[in-house]
Amino acid sequence: MAEIHTERLYLRNITENDAKDIYEYAKSTKVGSGAGWAPHESIKDTRIIIKNIFMTRPYIFGIVLPELNKVIGTISLVSDIKREYSNSLMLGYALSYKYWNNGYATEAAKAVIEYGFNTLNADIIAAYCYPFNKASQHILDKLGFTLEGIQRMAELRYDGKIFDNYCYSLLKSEYLSS
Repeated sequence: MAEIHTERLYLRNITENDAKDIYEYAKSTKVGSGAGWAPHESIKDTRIIIKNIFMTRPYIFGIVLPELNKVIGTISLVSDIKREYSNSLMLGYALSYKYWNNGYATEAAKAVIEYGFNTLNADIIAAYCYPFNKASQHILDKLGFTLEGIQRMAELRYDGKIFDNYCYSLLKSEYLSS
């Protein structure tokens, strides 16, 4: 079980006890649609996702505000399904809209990227976002990721719409030299 502490946050594996906190932000159309997943319709949906996805992968972390002991988002490093290279990981994150524009996603991502390169020994970490998701693009730029290009018609979203993906990446060598 991995745990990461930053200046303001605590990153830890998700448990079933986090369902209420996650449902609180995952039901919002502001959060899921920008990341490609349907807003949760019930806490039951959240519990199923926690059990079948979050708890089955070791590097999906809850972003916890320690002073509130509240999960305000998730951040993950998972296999990059768009690359045929075993030392590549994909960064993903979602944050409650109530906590946007406070630097929490950037702070959590910095810690998870460090973990990915230094502990998991990744050579490259990629991230993908929709062209309209300017907030994610801004975070990736701040983190030193390079825009590789646009994968056209890359993703069929839950609502049947097809979107391009902006493909970003950060090499371990770039991370170590910054």
